[in-house]
Amino acid sequence: MHGVHTGARSVDRPLHQGCRYRELNLEPAMSKGTVLMEAEMREAPDVVARQSELLARPLRELAIRLKQMPPDVVVTCARGSSAHAANFGKYLIERHLGVPVAAVAPSIMTIYRRRLRLRRQLFLTISQSGRSDDLVEAASSAKIFGALTAAIVNDTGSPLASACDIVLPMAAGQELSVAATKTFIASVAILLNLTANWASEHAIKVALDRLPDRLSTAVQLDWWKASNALSTSESLAILGRGPTLAIAQEASLKLKEMCNIQAEAFSGAEFQHGPIALVSKNYPVLVFMPNDEAAPNLAKVAADISRKGVSVFVTGTDDVLAGALPVLPADHPETDAVCLIQSFYALAVRLAALRGVNVDQPRHLQKITRTR
Repeated sequence: MHGVHTGARSVDRPLHQGCRYRELNLEPAMSKGTVLMEAEMREAPDVVARQSELLARPLRELAIRLKQMPPDVVVTCARGSSAHAANFGKYLIERHLGVPVAAVAPSIMTIYRRRLRLRRQLFLTISQSGRSDDLVEAASSAKIFGALTAAIVNDTGSPLASACDIVLPMAAGQELSVAATKTFIASVAILLNLTANWASEHAIKVALDRLPDRLSTAVQLDWWKASNALSTSESLAILGRGPTLAIAQEASLKLKEMCNIQAEAFSGAEFQHGPIALVSKNYPVLVFMPNDEAAPNLAKVAADISRKGVSVFVTGTDDVLAGALPVLPADHPETDAVCLIQSFYALAVRLAALRGVNVDQPRHLQKITRTR
């Protein structure tokens, strides 16, 4: 490690209804290698703000085609952070359109050469680089099998973009840090846009207009309460429900690749069907609380875990739990969930510094992974 966390400087500023947030200067906590990732995650608000113009034409075309010939199923194909974005899209599409969404294993087409019944269905691929061989081949095969193919991709000149009928550009610019941050947020913002256009959900559209400013504030929220406990843990559980399940999955991946922590994501419901047996004093739990109908159930799970003497950190509670983490005022449940991952990214940078990990050079990883 090139530097050790010595404590971030902070300034208290008003937030809402008497609450406060701490405007962090993370620079003292970071080695030279972590400056890049922090800079990129702070670009996310600008990325979301400039997407609307670039997305207008392809989104309109895709929405028209989907309304004219509604698919019975949406099939997603993605890896890593992009797969978690796809899971966020699964929640959105199933919730607002009632269309089942299923993730396909690319190997079914690329290795086992199985033809899938995709005629008139939507095959949605998500990739930052658009250069993973299995995703390109799977999209090409899906098109041959009769699917309408769409790609959410950052590199619009990539092989994946060329293979698909419709390209939805992330517009994230170059992302050099191995751990994806702004491209994940760009992907879920596109999925929100797609859902809003396809389902004619005006509330999502206006919430997207407010999202850039909210992301700028979310990255400043100080989750210091979780820093010490999580930085000394070798494993933990991360829970979500509804719109925050995919956020929990993305946070889990980031802790693995950025902090070398064995973090596992679960639905709050699924956690009670076995994994809760892992809970102990040395096994903290991080809970991403949704701002919708799923919240009461997940809050009950969090409270139950807390009574077992476990360190539990919960976003957006009223400080009933000692581990309450601050969030922005509620706006729209689905864009609120996106703001949670932006706050978490800042926490992950701090945790990596505390653990002596250079987040821009995670061991055994590279930016573009070619699989088949």
